Amino acid sequence: MADVKEEISKAIGAHGLWKMRLSTAITTGKLDAKVEDIRVDNKCAFGQFIYGKDISTAERNGEHFKKIRDLHAEFHKTAAHVADLAISGKKDEAKKVMDAGAYKKISSDLTAAMMAWKGKIAN
Repeated sequence: MADVKEEISKAIGAHGLWKMRLSTAITTGKLDAKVEDIRVDNKCAFGQFIYGKDISTAERNGEHFKKIRDLHAEFHKTAAHVADLAISGKKDEAKKVMDAGAYKKISSDLTAAMMAWKGKIAN
């Protein structure tokens, strides 16, 4: 059985790396992942964890889980939007979404929600 706190910590780091990957994509116009794969929220390790069997029913029914599941899905949609703009050569628009728009907000909201969930979980 996976440690929920550990999975949350890994997810925060992994989703943080997306900012770097997307920034590189904006600069180069290339990305090492397909936009369709980025858009879905169950292909990354955290997505597989939240849709998997390692989370108790009590946690799954809690407010933190539901909020994070929804924010995580929105994060993937927004990251895919930035990726699509980046590889389509729309650098300025991609930078705007990433640095001052929807990506910045959803990334911040998701991280804050994961930290709150992690803080709530008993050792």
